[in-house]
Amino acid sequence: MMRTRRALAALALVLVAAVTAVTACGKEGSPPVKGPQTDKLPQYTVNTGFRLTDSPTWNKAERRGHLVVGVKEDQPYLGEKDPASGLYTGFDIEIAKMIGASLGFDPKTIRFRTIASANRETALQNGQIDYYVGTYTINDNRKKLVGFAGPYYMAGQSLLVRADEQDIKGPQDLAGKRVCSAAGSTPYQRIQSDYPNAELVAYDTYSVCVDNLLTYQVDAVTTDDAILAGYAAKVPDELKVVGKPFSEEPYGVGVPRSDNALRFAIDDALEANEKNGNWKKAYEATLGLSGVPAPQPPPIDRYPAS
Repeated sequence: MMRTRRALAALALVLVAAVTAVTACGKEGSPPVKGPQTDKLPQYTVNTGFRLTDSPTWNKAERRGHLVVGVKEDQPYLGEKDPASGLYTGFDIEIAKMIGASLGFDPKTIRFRTIASANRETALQNGQIDYYVGTYTINDNRKKLVGFAGPYYMAGQSLLVRADEQDIKGPQDLAGKRVCSAAGSTPYQRIQSDYPNAELVAYDTYSVCVDNLLTYQVDAVTTDDAILAGYAAKVPDELKVVGKPFSEEPYGVGVPRSDNALRFAIDDALEANEKNGNWKKAYEATLGLSGVPAPQPPPIDRYPAS
């Protein structure tokens, strides 16, 4: 058992290497984050003649000379940061880049900023970021605080457990189990309200939850299936996703609530990149590495300005 725990702890360090700067869970010299092959990624044509003068966010970015985009850094194949190079990769990162190109900014100039789930609304409201792309579920409560373009992907809440786990097959089996999720996330709130007999544990990042799962400190990790599939694909002999998704999580691009011009422009950008094949190509080179074929993107919800 001790040898198994040591082996699992070593695997955990690989998974949390992407957040060493934030959580200090990794060690110097940890293996680099496994990411997409750059030659498989789309090349986005910059719309050099684009103007969006009705958007205060776009005007500020133009004066600055670059976009600042909030993302995650610890989600395999979605939003992941290599601790050695500082390079961000993943499907959400590609979504951010294709949007940036459509808005007239060279994707190479985008400055990514890691923002925890609990701080997304504040970062948008305070102008710390121009928009946010990081497994951000669109819901009515959040629409009171921020605006949403998209959705660009439909996920569903699921459960990640150790490969030898036999007792947990779905959320109905969580009573008395220690279940970990990200503070402030929709999955955390759903377990809290719908499965109150589970013992909830919260951290700022899912990678810390996975670390705790591998070292037997929690029994399951819950979040969207797309995120969990990435972690399971990293160490398939140690982790597995169980049961069917028990929610629908439409991922949107968060923008400042009053900036409808930016929101509608991002809707246009997403629609154009879905039609020209960039969306699918980006998916296959990133999130598709988890083994899930590219789905049809969900219809974009161009809800009226409020």
